[in-house]
Amino acid sequence: MSTPDPELEQRIIAADRALAERNPARARDILESAAPANPQVPDFWQRLATVRQMTGAPAMAIEAIDHALSLAPLDFMNLLMRARMLDQAGHAEAGEAYGRALAQPRPDPLPTVLAQAITRAEALWAAHQQGTEGRINAAVEASGADLTTAERRRADRLASNIARRTRAYHSEATHFHYPGLREAEFHDRELFPWLDELEALTPKIRAEMDTVANAADAQLVPYVNYADSEPLAQWRELNHSRDWTAIHLVERGETVAGNAAHCPQTMAFLQDMEQPWVAGCGANAMFSLLAPRTTIPAHVGVANFRLLCHLPLIVPGRCWFRVGAETRDFEQGKAWVFDDTIEHEAQNETDQLRVILIFDLWHPDLSPAEREAIAATVAAAAMPVGAL
Repeated sequence: MSTPDPELEQRIIAADRALAERNPARARDILESAAPANPQVPDFWQRLATVRQMTGAPAMAIEAIDHALSLAPLDFMNLLMRARMLDQAGHAEAGEAYGRALAQPRPDPLPTVLAQAITRAEALWAAHQQGTEGRINAAVEASGADLTTAERRRADRLASNIARRTRAYHSEATHFHYPGLREAEFHDRELFPWLDELEALTPKIRAEMDTVANAADAQLVPYVNYADSEPLAQWRELNHSRDWTAIHLVERGETVAGNAAHCPQTMAFLQDMEQPWVAGCGANAMFSLLAPRTTIPAHVGVANFRLLCHLPLIVPGRCWFRVGAETRDFEQGKAWVFDDTIEHEAQNETDQLRVILIFDLWHPDLSPAEREAIAATVAAAAMPVGAL
């Protein structure tokens, strides 16, 4: 600790000495004598807050720590200290104050003595979030608003965002971002009435997947297959890896005949889908195989004008999938449509293989004319849209 004022520095040292001698009253007297000069030193006000708290002046202690934070608003230690003071005073703002502290970077290494305080901070912040979210949801319920299932889901998300249990995520397409399209982590099922038909086909599609996977001419390739020279840091660990592989049925607009021949019913279903056919780029459809105990790291896809559909075929246990703030467990035969340009990740927590069918779709907001324009644009750009 060093201050530009040698006299103030000596007072702080003397106060620390008094505290070491277990004389907080003396330490407070020393620091109070310097307070009228309004030192612009956060450490001074943090120490004054400490001794005021120790000598039975909690309101004045909060004033002092607020002064310290006016000089360094994002200081983790002082934010945590303020939250603890409010907590000890039984103040209603304590939960929110803990949240502000926990949002800041913590000292590294973290002092061992802080472990218990941080555990309490996390518990009270979680309780505050839950209480806030519950209060909002109760108010919506009391309002009598007649919400559809999709509307209720969005209203619930508003509440969790306000409570800061979740946050807003947005499309971050790596290559192609078409403006004006609605953003949703998982799109409303009602937009895709054919999902029921797809799910009903699960046993047949799985049987075809088993057939092609065991065929002598099956083409099983790494799901991530970029040249090592390409600057794609998000795929460094899984590039060319056999832990995440694919059996392509349609790859960048070309049917993979050897694989597709084993999957007639799957291919028949895909023929009725509105997929983005772009010369040399799309559409895409494949069986995705994720090895045991494998994680697909958080990443974003290349183009927001298409969405992806997942149909889980083999789910040996806990296998989850996160898009933005929403995490879902894979369930065999339960399909969904999501926006892969919103940050997403997945994990197979089991000791067995997880397999899903993946195929892409035009975003439902696009008109036929827009689809034609996009296809021409992307083909002309010569930047292929892969399966990622």
